[in-house]
Amino acid sequence: MALVAVTLCVATTGTLGVASAAPPPSPAAQAARTAAAQGVRDGYPGTLVYARNGADAALAAAGVADTASGEPARIGDRFRIASNTKSFVATVLLQLEAEGRLSLDDSVAAWLPGVIQGHGNDGARITLRQLLNQTSGLYDPTTDPAFFAPYLQRHDWGYVYRPRQVVATAVAHAPTHAAGAAWTYSNTNYLVAGLVIEAVTGHSPSREIQQRILTPLGMAHTSFPITDPQIHGPHLHGYDLSGNDVTRFSPSYDWTAGAMISTLADLARFDRALFGGELLPLAQQRELETPAAAPGAHGYALAVRHLTVDCGSRQVPLRETDGGGPGFTSISLTSQDATRQLIMVGNVFDLGKDLENQPAVPPSSALGPAQTAVFCSGSPARAGGDVASRTIGGGGRAGGGVTAGQR
Repeated sequence: MALVAVTLCVATTGTLGVASAAPPPSPAAQAARTAAAQGVRDGYPGTLVYARNGADAALAAAGVADTASGEPARIGDRFRIASNTKSFVATVLLQLEAEGRLSLDDSVAAWLPGVIQGHGNDGARITLRQLLNQTSGLYDPTTDPAFFAPYLQRHDWGYVYRPRQVVATAVAHAPTHAAGAAWTYSNTNYLVAGLVIEAVTGHSPSREIQQRILTPLGMAHTSFPITDPQIHGPHLHGYDLSGNDVTRFSPSYDWTAGAMISTLADLARFDRALFGGELLPLAQQRELETPAAAPGAHGYALAVRHLTVDCGSRQVPLRETDGGGPGFTSISLTSQDATRQLIMVGNVFDLGKDLENQPAVPPSSALGPAQTAVFCSGSPARAGGDVASRTIGGGGRAGGGVTAGQR
């Protein structure tokens, strides 16, 4: 077995003393280091992991950020977070509701008159809540291989789709079902949600996310590119299953459905704030975490899914977001009380395979032991649906099911 280099950064509390040997790694550090190394052994060129149990927190990186240069993966490397973006968008809309500027029970037509109509689509019958919990029935053009022809066939990696162009393409199709009648994952829902943010605030969603979330939380390494296909600053390169570098890829088609770029530490800070009640009043927090009642929802709430981890004698509830898009896959798990977290990132996602309904990522056993170590141990360290079989970030356009990631 080849050796895997692991870079580890540990943040723990304790008393400094004189010792002749380095102390053993903390449980979080051991979990992060082991998972990162396993991800590389399983086929990811590079893997990043964040693990936290109360005050015991650690970040680890293994493998390489760039297969061409051999540049090692580092814990501060940026990566595309794909559909993890959706929870930022849902947070902004919930904040706007808390401010009395909208209601999630408003119809889409109330804010975007004439945008959702025709071919059986009717924005007057779709609520903002149904956008966020994926029960609107709006068609998703990103499930059609022809949609990605500019990138995957012509290799025009900078090709730009405009949000309204993608929404118009969606509305040219009949809905998959009546609003509220079923759960069907569709990126169109979150593009429309982005347009609603613009209509309500008069500002771009990226500006609202920056002012409401990124700046207050000090997330200096997180960005929301609109058309720029590059990742700037230190970053992982992303690959398909054949090893082709697909890092350079226009985020325009994904916009408020999945265009953001972040780091382990920044994403962990956001999820800790979101599930710890720092960003939303109690009423909106309850809305965020209330699963849709429609058939097929399987615990999906507003860009957040309820899962459980099997700890033997008990089932531990978790809140989960994930994302898979060209070159990158990630999963973020947070305990219900936000005292424990696990984030895993791998730099492989094969969009072409995904569009063929084939696995888009290498199968990996890294997640199971890590989630057990983080969520099944004793009480959190103090300062002073079973997910064990999942791959790092799932894989598949269905979005957040037991074996599917969110593109």
